[in-house]
Amino acid sequence: MAQIIVRNLETDIVDNLKLRAKQHGRSLEGEARQILTQSAGLYPHQTKKLAKQWHKKLAGQKFPDTTNII
Repeated sequence: MAQIIVRNLETDIVDNLKLRAKQHGRSLEGEARQILTQSAGLYPHQTKKLAKQWHKKLAGQKFPDTTNII
């Protein structure tokens, strides 16, 4: 796994991160890792690959008409 260093963060930002970390039961580093992981998300080529995998997995299956439920 890679490591990064973030320099020159405002004290208020670090204090807010510490508060969030405490609320979520994580360390400051764990909270920052979670935020970065969620923010990075999937790149378009990863999304396309994932969609193809699901398309292949679901191909040929029959699904009920849910019009009545709606």
